[in-house]
Amino acid sequence: MNQPQANLIATSATLARPVRPRPVGGHFQRLRVLARSTLLGLFFGVVWLTWNGRQAVLFDLPERQFHVFGLTFWPNDFHLLGLLLIVAAFGLFTVTNWLGRIFCGFACPHSVFFGLFVAIEQRIEGHRRGGSRRALKWALWVLLGMAVAVTFVGYFVPIRELLGAPADLGGWAWFWLGFFTVATVAAGGLLREQVCLYMCPYARFQSVMFDADTRVIAYDAGRGEPRGARRRQPGAGDCVDCTLCVQVCPTGIDIRDGLQYACISCGLCVDACNGVMDRLDRPRGLIAYRSERSLLGQAAPRLRPRLFGYAGALTLMMLAFVVLFLARPEFALDVERDRQALFTEVWVDSGTAYENSYLLSVQNRDSEPRALHLRVRASDDLQWIGPSEVTLAPGERVEIPVRLRGHASRDRVRDIAFELHDGIRDGIRDGIREQPLLSRESRFFAAPDREG
Repeated sequence: MNQPQANLIATSATLARPVRPRPVGGHFQRLRVLARSTLLGLFFGVVWLTWNGRQAVLFDLPERQFHVFGLTFWPNDFHLLGLLLIVAAFGLFTVTNWLGRIFCGFACPHSVFFGLFVAIEQRIEGHRRGGSRRALKWALWVLLGMAVAVTFVGYFVPIRELLGAPADLGGWAWFWLGFFTVATVAAGGLLREQVCLYMCPYARFQSVMFDADTRVIAYDAGRGEPRGARRRQPGAGDCVDCTLCVQVCPTGIDIRDGLQYACISCGLCVDACNGVMDRLDRPRGLIAYRSERSLLGQAAPRLRPRLFGYAGALTLMMLAFVVLFLARPEFALDVERDRQALFTEVWVDSGTAYENSYLLSVQNRDSEPRALHLRVRASDDLQWIGPSEVTLAPGERVEIPVRLRGHASRDRVRDIAFELHDGIRDGIRDGIREQPLLSRESRFFAAPDREG
């Protein structure tokens, strides 16, 4: 790329004076508005959707249940969350190696809200900073921050309860509402590009994923230099040094200094420069998405090992996530054996028998009520004493105490398995073997059969 000069970051180095980018129209600005509108629509809209009488997306931390439309996730599904984060990371690596920091310019949450705050400022104040205009701007900023806070907290506390009965909210809910209101206004209205420059770790290590074929925002110095006014000496470059590319940049950098870590690949400088080239009747593309290899006039390679490596790893991670997700059990079954006594000796009509006590914990992790049947599989017949049929609501967990009764046998310890079956079916009652939903191994203890 072009060799950067000493001062890579222009007006964004002073925290007290945030960048006030100049409005610009063009192809990339329309794409940013479309992406911003879509993401904001999803953020503010999904929280109001319902699914089977419940909020469609709700992260219920007290109940340790994460509802995503018709799916319910539990704490033991945490490995899926970890794998999903890995998938997102490899997706970001792949896109970065291909198109640079395009995520930062078009889909980063901070860039989306930052652009919304800037749009409000541009519409209200423009280039004038009167007292009444500033007060109106701050009022709209605070309202926007409150809307963001209420919506975000609404993904953890049902949004209708949050707005319907605010007096019943606990102290933590009010704390997070205030915290996210202040944080949103501070990050989007005050810090702005400082978050991208000094707080975002991605800006620091993004260059590790770049190669000579990564498409980034780049200035064609061979065509633009030497820059100068419109009326210039013969042989001067196409850049007229209007500085519009700097004025529209959200992070306040001069892209003509070369590739910089502060560039978020939003493309606004491309729109500004193309507008100037159109007015001057010169070809577009002085600033454009291009690779270092294309600037040198070299052809793009047919095979890009790093890009294919990232894409391959991403594909494998996605396949692993799908397999684990589809294999996620809908139920949980735990067996705890009474450890106070190995067995209890009882007298029945057929003689001496032995009882073992167990505590079965059954949970319905499905989003629908389910009828379930419990039974035991053993090498010989064991009598089941206790409830064996249960109907569970979504997310419900019950503990069922049961006893197994059997006679003495050659083996003092017998391996058994508790099985959980779907529904109360005649086939199960008649002893027809079928594949259980879940099975948990345990042991049955009895006195040895001395006669045997």
